[in-house]
Amino acid sequence: MNKRLYILLLALACTESPTSVAPLDRAARTIEPAGAAGAAATVGVMTQNMYVGADLDVVIAALASPDPSDDVPTLLGAIATLGRTDFPARANAMAAWIARNRPDVVGLQEVSVIHVDLTPFGLPVVIDQDFLAQLQQELTARGLHYVVAAQVHNLSAAPIPGVSLDDYDAMLVDADRVTIVSASGQTFAANVGVVAPGIDLKSGWVMARVTIAGAPYEFASTHLASGNVPGFAELRALQAGELASALPDGVPAIVMGDLNDHAGSPMYQTLTGAGFTDTWVALRPGVTGNTCCEAADLSNHLPALVERIDFVLARGIGVQGRIDLVGDVPADKVAGTAGPVWPSDHAGLMLNLLSPPGRILGS
Repeated sequence: MNKRLYILLLALACTESPTSVAPLDRAARTIEPAGAAGAAATVGVMTQNMYVGADLDVVIAALASPDPSDDVPTLLGAIATLGRTDFPARANAMAAWIARNRPDVVGLQEVSVIHVDLTPFGLPVVIDQDFLAQLQQELTARGLHYVVAAQVHNLSAAPIPGVSLDDYDAMLVDADRVTIVSASGQTFAANVGVVAPGIDLKSGWVMARVTIAGAPYEFASTHLASGNVPGFAELRALQAGELASALPDGVPAIVMGDLNDHAGSPMYQTLTGAGFTDTWVALRPGVTGNTCCEAADLSNHLPALVERIDFVLARGIGVQGRIDLVGDVPADKVAGTAGPVWPSDHAGLMLNLLSPPGRILGS
């Protein structure tokens, strides 16, 4: 079989989480808003990469090698990893954080819909997984009313019969507090493109104009192109510029997501040059704030986060309040089918912006 098809097949297999577990609300830490005396919370934001389920670098290296003898062992190893990453258990933890902290807006990346039947290949694996539906089910069970404001279809792959993967970015809003004025999803003009028949690697963003407590805001969430090969830093900068230009001036705006690059990169310079403030730097000066990445099977005992590539950036609003990592300490781990696992390979970010009356810019 074509090696690229095997890569997609493996990516699909690594996302199954066949067994759910009982709710573990102890995994959620409440983040209390903090700010100046007399300050009032204006908006709460969470961003979370949901994690597909495995580190594909080793897999791709094996499948791209000229030696076919490691293809099947690599595939079987990835399927074994599948049982340890247990997406339903991880979705439960994410829902618990949302329930405890009640962000107004939640930006999600690596939101997958997977349908696969590997029995024609002699592997007794059948997967039917919908990440967003699972998370919404957990939220509904907690009596919450988070609705999908927008989603964008980033990747669609059906490399062989019986195998399909659809990847999205999505934005949820708390319908009890947030009024959606308009919302949309958009694919970047600058993208990787087709890498094999039926496999188009794309990135995009979701955005929503909303009102919260009568004040207007524009939110955008994205997952910029991933990769460190030559040209990708520039590609991410182009995508960031396209996103920034889509956000209107004069309305408080927040951009969040897995931006796949670091402070000081061309992407970062593009967004800060467009007037956006890195809320982590503003609110936690001198604190590292790494968000990526835990072990591929999520079983490492201590955090393994070594880089900060997830961000919340704000423009047109005073940056006061508190921002915290979620899913970054051992107490956040949940009971998977084969032992405790991290809720994602990325830590999430939870931001509570505070502002005294009259200090919201552009409103």
